[in-house]
Amino acid sequence: MDIPQKKHILFADDDPATRRLFGSKLATAGFEVLYASDGNEEIDIAKRFQPDLIITDIDMPNMDGIEAAYKLKADSETKHIHIIFLTNSDLSIEAERAMKDLVGAEYMPKSIDLMEFVEQVKKVINQ
Repeated sequence: MDIPQKKHILFADDDPATRRLFGSKLATAGFEVLYASDGNEEIDIAKRFQPDLIITDIDMPNMDGIEAAYKLKADSETKHIHIIFLTNSDLSIEAERAMKDLVGAEYMPKSIDLMEFVEQVKKVINQ
């Protein structure tokens, strides 16, 4: 009998409280959660662990989430990994569409209800 493997999610955000809040919700929902505090660390961890999904903030020090997403999507080792931007940035509909077209990323505001957040993550990760 095969035991189903847990899905791994890399959560990248420079704010420790945000990482704890969203990460604990994901862990409670049954996901294994890895953490990064900037885009450079996000790329390193994604290459090393090959998560099923990356959830990344846009505004981070050293390298922002958008630049990290471009680099991940340009790399043959990581281009298959789904990406969701979770941010406080107020994005226009055109900016959201551009992110989806350019890096295939979804977008969620950090103000999202946590239960809805988990449901959206489940939809993306099970595609």
